[in-house]
Amino acid sequence: MIRFDKLWIVMQEQGVSTYQLRERCGIDSKTIRRLRANENMETKTLNKLCAVLHCGLGDIAEYIPDKDTQKN
Repeated sequence: MIRFDKLWIVMQEQGVSTYQLRERCGIDSKTIRRLRANENMETKTLNKLCAVLHCGLGDIAEYIPDKDTQKN
């Protein structure tokens, strides 16, 4: 599973709100909800986030193996 917990930390550190993300990136409210729920995200959206926050992908997202995946 890809988790976006780090995104909210980076945003807080930089003083960026979800409103500002919507305005700067053109990211809609639905996409913000999907980020909060750690749902699938287009690479285009991830690219926009990294550009606006001046960071790398690893700064806003991380891979956590699913329990089912760990058994194999």
